[in-house]
Amino acid sequence: MTADTITIRFFARLREELNTEQLTLPAQPGLTTGAILASLAERGGAWTQLQGEQPVMIAVNQTMAKLSTEVRAGDEVAFFPPVTGG
Repeated sequence: MTADTITIRFFARLREELNTEQLTLPAQPGLTTGAILASLAERGGAWTQLQGEQPVMIAVNQTMAKLSTEVRAGDEVAFFPPVTGG
């Protein structure tokens, strides 16, 4: 990770279905977690589930976040499926 990038991490079934654990994106002023999800969903295929009917949970620097949370250079954004009870 460099100072001008954001690290994106995927957990649980997302990591398996997307076939990736981590990727790096360039940091941009005003970038939000929602914008990252939308951009990734545009890749099509399994990536579309990031904006599907079951929203993913989001953490920025290991703190729960919302779609409107801004991310900055050096941040780590984690996406994981919602936790369901059983």
